[in-house]
Amino acid sequence: MKLKITVFSLILIFLLPILSFSQSKGMRPWRKDARCWRALELHLSPEQGNRLNLLQQTYLEETQLLRAQLVTKRLEIRELLTNPAIKTESIQTKHLEMVETQFRLEEKAIEFLLKVRSLLTHEQLKSWCPEQEFHLFQRMMPGHSPMGPMNPKRALPLEE
Repeated sequence: MKLKITVFSLILIFLLPILSFSQSKGMRPWRKDARCWRALELHLSPEQGNRLNLLQQTYLEETQLLRAQLVTKRLEIRELLTNPAIKTESIQTKHLEMVETQFRLEEKAIEFLLKVRSLLTHEQLKSWCPEQEFHLFQRMMPGHSPMGPMNPKRALPLEE
């Protein structure tokens, strides 16, 4: 089990910069089309729109606790890392807990995307870019970067 988590952690460490880079502003869409579209922008029928709204609400409700746990674990890791009395094993254990929580959250995201996919027509699927679906949700999640928000105005104290 620890080996699986370690392997997953390493994969996640290598994929996070790639995923965050691809979602940065100003990037070209990964498709040849001029624009990637979110499901909401695909001229949905009223029934599809209602189902999509319900899916989004359900996703947010189902992931609320996981998102809160993830933020808490990130803060706990920060505290552990800055405390010189804490042993390395404690930090690694907390990190594994955080990775497991992140994994469960990503599973929920894939479930959500599969449900959205199932309500779209074949024509709509050709224009749909699933990676666009979570821009809204990421803005709603405090501390969604791996190390939390950075404050460029806060300078490190000079050592004497």
